[in-house]
Amino acid sequence: MMHKKQGVRRPSKGKWLLGLALAALSAGAMAQQKTLYVGMNGGDMERAFTQYVFPDFEKANNVKIVVVPGTSTDVLAKAQAFKDKPQMHVMFLDDGIMARAISMGLCEPLNDDPVLKDLYPTAVMKDRMAAGIDIGMTGLGYNTRLFKEKGWAAPTSWMDLADPKFKGKVVFQSASGSTFGLHGFLMFNRIQGGNDQNTEPGFKQWPSTIGPNVLEYIPNSAKLAEMIQSNEAAIFPLTPTAIARLKKRDIPVEYAQPKEGSVILMVAECVIAKNSEPELAQKLALYLLSPQAQAKALEMGGHFPSNKNVQPPAGSEEALKRFQGYMANAKILDWDQINATRPAFNARWNRTVER
Repeated sequence: MMHKKQGVRRPSKGKWLLGLALAALSAGAMAQQKTLYVGMNGGDMERAFTQYVFPDFEKANNVKIVVVPGTSTDVLAKAQAFKDKPQMHVMFLDDGIMARAISMGLCEPLNDDPVLKDLYPTAVMKDRMAAGIDIGMTGLGYNTRLFKEKGWAAPTSWMDLADPKFKGKVVFQSASGSTFGLHGFLMFNRIQGGNDQNTEPGFKQWPSTIGPNVLEYIPNSAKLAEMIQSNEAAIFPLTPTAIARLKKRDIPVEYAQPKEGSVILMVAECVIAKNSEPELAQKLALYLLSPQAQAKALEMGGHFPSNKNVQPPAGSEEALKRFQGYMANAKILDWDQINATRPAFNARWNRTVER
């Protein structure tokens, strides 16, 4: 005996059509959301930007921003590899490497926008090809515990690195591999009468001045913390931002602004030439130069603003005021000249200084 098949309740035709319409609308909204890829440093910087800086722009423009993490050298290599069909839309690079990217034709000029007039003049690179989103400077760091024990006054000049009392207590980053070390050497070279193109005076005077005081040439600043803790390092080139991070770890260190000036160390952004979303990429780049974006980067990531109109969040007023004071005599390097002779410079440094 065959059983009567139970009927299945089906939605009414009207509800069914409404469901289809909603699904179509939802799919349409998803299809309209675009993705922008931003090449930048991973770690702390990536976290600060993805969690606090990018979300407002994403919501306002129905866009998803995806970070392509890496050092400046890594990001530059990726941009160069895909020069004809870019995989990224915007990239953040250290200023010296950004100068190379511009010379390779990897950037397009930023749109001429009023926000550019609110930046420190040093933050806008030639022909608006890039602009700083985070400005720092290399000056001198020193071990406050050791200085107190010895009764030494805080350093005031790059030439303090040559003071005989610091023999065996200067730690210097490699000028062929570290921006901090390169900055320190180039400022010493300027004091000796050289310039960014002519480094002969610096190389000539190094062995009889700073050279004998150097305990160790380190490839980067990673070892500094332990060398300060063990009182091996008394004085070294460093930035206020790096000093602040060490102080948070209770490492006895302080920053000193040399009277000859610190050296601008900037993270710059550029819109990648021939990218697939030129208008949206320009919009993002200009947003990142705005006071609201940079205030969040300062508060949540300790990134000092290039925009002079940033209002410091509670607790950051004093740090921002000090930073603005350091900017008064900060020096900017001629990266085109430096990069043109960099391979020969690195070879000479490695052969004669770090041998």
